[in-house]
Amino acid sequence: KKTKLYWIFQLGGFISYTLINILLYFIAGTISYATIAYAVFISAWFLISTHIYRFYIKRKHWVDLKISRLLPRIFTATLLISFINYLFHIFLAGTLNILDYTKVFDPLTVVAFIFAYMVFYVIWSLIYFMYHYLDRYNKSLKYEAYKNEMELNKLKSQLNPHFIFNALNSIRALVDENPGKAKDAITMLSGILRSSLVMNKQKLINFDEELQAVRDYLELECIRFEERLRVEYQIDPASSEYQVPPLMIQTLVENGIKHGIAHLKGGGKLSISTKVNNTFMSVQIRNDGQLRKYGPARGLKGFGLENTRQRLNLIFGENAHFEIFNETENTVLVEIRIPKLPRSSSQSRKKKIKSGI
Repeated sequence: KKTKLYWIFQLGGFISYTLINILLYFIAGTISYATIAYAVFISAWFLISTHIYRFYIKRKHWVDLKISRLLPRIFTATLLISFINYLFHIFLAGTLNILDYTKVFDPLTVVAFIFAYMVFYVIWSLIYFMYHYLDRYNKSLKYEAYKNEMELNKLKSQLNPHFIFNALNSIRALVDENPGKAKDAITMLSGILRSSLVMNKQKLINFDEELQAVRDYLELECIRFEERLRVEYQIDPASSEYQVPPLMIQTLVENGIKHGIAHLKGGGKLSISTKVNNTFMSVQIRNDGQLRKYGPARGLKGFGLENTRQRLNLIFGENAHFEIFNETENTVLVEIRIPKLPRSSSQSRKKKIKSGI
């Protein structure tokens, strides 16, 4: 494809150059078979010389050089080719009997012709190297996107087994105590897994979808903890305009219950609140407990938290913020801030989700 594109531009450009020269001869009233032949042959020479120039560039790997080393080479090469061009001009014009012998060796004429040719070859060089620079830049972007996508897929694939393991442990505790609730819990778990399988194929989902998955999960946990788990929601209606990584909030909620509330004899409260400010959404998850009670190895550096950090960094970069700390002596706060995606991106993703893509 690159070779085909190269020849399209080469042939198209120099054919256009030939036609423009012929048109200028016509306007100036100097058009003749000789001047037409000159325009055709000089364009053919430009085509051949630039192609040889390109061959030399590729052979010497100039596209891999730094700018400081590349510029002197371009200057020297274009100066040399321009001088050869002037000699070819003399030969061609003399052969066609259109050479002005009174000016051919005039220093100003020689400098003017060589300078004009140099400008032409420098512009050709800029276009050639700019194309390769943009091509490499696009490849590097695609490579980084591919790496990020692989990393995100790996992180997402780790979440489902982690969640299933914790959920099954919760249900196992109910089997002997309350078989009826255990049966209801299995039904809820199957529904959660069904929806998570769909969401897990996407890099980002609507906040409302993530919140519904969290509500389903907390209903499952309320069966196990009964009155020991109290849940509160304070959701800003504008949050529905935002998108989050799938299973992100659910993982943090699960972390707060497992490492916080589950260790309290009387249970505790978990609250989820959101607030939208300008183009950012803040998500706060509070749970009763203390980070020091389960240690940094299981808390600040735990699987769910590290997974969340990495996913936010891969998707949003420095525009996202994630923090966990002891808000009070009895409360742990997880705070996330994510930017709002452009409306076009959000709409396209919604269409894909609705159409089942």
